[in-house]
Amino acid sequence: MGPVRMAVRIEGVVQGVGFRPFVHALATRLGLAGHVGNDASGVFVEVEGTRVAEFLDAVRAEAPPLAVVESVRAVEMKRSGLAGFFIVASPGGGAASTLVSADSATCDDCLRELNDPADRRYRYPFVNCTNCGPRFTIVRGVPYDRPLTTMAGFPLCAACAGEYADPADRRFHAQPVCCPECGPRLRLTDGVDELPGDPVSSTVDLLAAGKVVAVKGLGGYHLAVDAGHRFAAASLRARKHREDKPFAVMVPDLEGARKLCEMDDLAALLLSGRRRPIVLLPRLPGAPVADAVSPGNRRLGLILPYTPLHHLLLAELGRPMVLTSANVSDEPIVYADDEAPARLAGIADAYLTHDRAIHIRTDDSVVRPFRGREQVQRRSRGYAPEPVTVQGEFPWHVLACGAELKNTFCLAKGRHAFLSHHIGDLENYETLRSFTEGIAHFGRLFDVRPEVVAHDLHPEYLSTKYAFELDDVELVGVQHHHAHIASCLADNGEAGPVLGVAFDGTGYGTDGTIWGGEFLLADLRGFRRLGHLAPVRMPGGAAAIKQPWRMAAAYLGTSAADLDVFRRNASQWPAVLSMAETATNSPWTSSAGRLFDAVAALLGLRDRINYEGQAAIELEQLADVSHRSAYSASITDSVISGADLVDACARDLRAGVPTPLIAARFHNGVAEVITRACVAFADQTGVHTVALSGGVFQNLLLLDRTVTALEASGLRVLTHSRVPTNDGGISLGQAVIAANAQVQSVHG
Repeated sequence: MGPVRMAVRIEGVVQGVGFRPFVHALATRLGLAGHVGNDASGVFVEVEGTRVAEFLDAVRAEAPPLAVVESVRAVEMKRSGLAGFFIVASPGGGAASTLVSADSATCDDCLRELNDPADRRYRYPFVNCTNCGPRFTIVRGVPYDRPLTTMAGFPLCAACAGEYADPADRRFHAQPVCCPECGPRLRLTDGVDELPGDPVSSTVDLLAAGKVVAVKGLGGYHLAVDAGHRFAAASLRARKHREDKPFAVMVPDLEGARKLCEMDDLAALLLSGRRRPIVLLPRLPGAPVADAVSPGNRRLGLILPYTPLHHLLLAELGRPMVLTSANVSDEPIVYADDEAPARLAGIADAYLTHDRAIHIRTDDSVVRPFRGREQVQRRSRGYAPEPVTVQGEFPWHVLACGAELKNTFCLAKGRHAFLSHHIGDLENYETLRSFTEGIAHFGRLFDVRPEVVAHDLHPEYLSTKYAFELDDVELVGVQHHHAHIASCLADNGEAGPVLGVAFDGTGYGTDGTIWGGEFLLADLRGFRRLGHLAPVRMPGGAAAIKQPWRMAAAYLGTSAADLDVFRRNASQWPAVLSMAETATNSPWTSSAGRLFDAVAALLGLRDRINYEGQAAIELEQLADVSHRSAYSASITDSVISGADLVDACARDLRAGVPTPLIAARFHNGVAEVITRACVAFADQTGVHTVALSGGVFQNLLLLDRTVTALEASGLRVLTHSRVPTNDGGISLGQAVIAANAQVQSVHG
């Protein structure tokens, strides 16, 4: 093929990731002429020569580690005959449509420098390059240039400036680039005064002595203790007022991970990839961590070091450490330096901090492997703000406000849904501020000006109230469980219709009751409720969520008089039954989450919970996974009797059947009745694809048994992968529904 000249447009995550020097090196290697530059839409290239086709293939296949190439478009143009290939200046103007990279774990090249005594960045805890380091958490605005990051206050020294300006250097235009001469400085304090000695070594000494140290990370502070130190782990749990919820454990490498958990190739890939989430894995018997790290749990959440500071600490400590969010239970993670000593007083003994500010609070992400795929449970650091690409286009700029618990928001335009980092539960001012400020920040970063705003139907959700306070937008109310199923559809790149099974704790129904055990015929435009769990009363309303024994009372009534759950709560049982019978502060609910709560209380696991979903989680942990028999539940007029399952559990409990078998039979019974209902609904509707969504499907045993049974019945099954099945995925579902609702209204 003779020489040609092409104008090439590359879009995706292609700025701030070393894309221009990559293109420069690639074109030079192939003997091509032309130029490359950044603009508001991504990267533009003009390339001329005989190997242009090879260049276009390699742009995708050999892209830098942090790049996400979404599209490469090439148009032939008139040849110029000019020699040489150059990086050109970025033109001004244009609407921002380029993407911001997520924060990324320290790369191998930087690690080598960190550990090389001859390197000028030896043991420097802020070493980074275009292939790794902070991105989203330090960005204050666009374009992504150093003055608009929290590195603006650190002028480059001559050596770093040389690397920054050299197209052949891997630090070419790496905005956070720095060194000990010109960059941030690490220090260890007691909250007021700086402590003497090397900050890393002194921190390791404190950890070894059983102390709690607040360590500043990429997206906020963590609380660290020696994971094998019984007193330290128990002390952290007591100080943090986190009685039972598991702590994450940071291990130095994959070898360290294999000493604690069962691992396959996918688990190793998830642990060691650039995103570095917490990965939930089966715990090995006798894993050498303190009992207080993950009490009564068959799984551990493992994470590998993702900053140079983590690598230095783990290398010197020589064993795993707990690394959990720095906060008091239910509060957002601490990220502002001036707040840390006050908010963590009485929890942390010392503070390992530095002077590079965090602009956006970002929690660690949480994932798990499931049937050969990654399942994201919390999508935050390492993933946000990279968009979820959807099928079709958003016709208007959309804001979706999400749910009340595990909140995320979503801003969308074009084919991009910018799902936010994990915001948390919108139950206090600090979290609500993160929500409102985050929406404004994403709007600026991605030039999204919402015209359509989607919200939950629940009138008391703070996210709903926020939507109603906005001016000059069209509001679209989206039913909670429809949003769950739409989220699963968008996650899988599908539009429906599907049989949607949405099982969770709470969602406002179109009839004003609390839904949560739903079978829907749904697509991105609408839904029809095909069936549901039989409603029961929630005695005391929200109190029944925090006290699962109340749900056992609602299901069992006076028949429980010979059971331990009644004896433990005998003084309140009659009053609670009276509340239910008289409908006093006892709303109807079809919630699957409350059904699991009732059984957990019945089996003596948990009468009162310390964190959301605790009773159901412990019920899953109790179940004998080798046991396959199942309880049966009747289906009458598309209504499933949860009471049948509770009664079966009570009968076996009275008969002395071991509780692990009862828990297994209950899980298997739920999977069986879901399958039986879906087969009937498939025959009724002609739809043979099932989408599973909602927080109850975080239960791995239930999910696995349900998928197996559905597939064995000839049904196709969609589950979540890219976004959470819990309420963290709701905003994506709201966004795609709002977009399609708007299309319907505009186009009739």
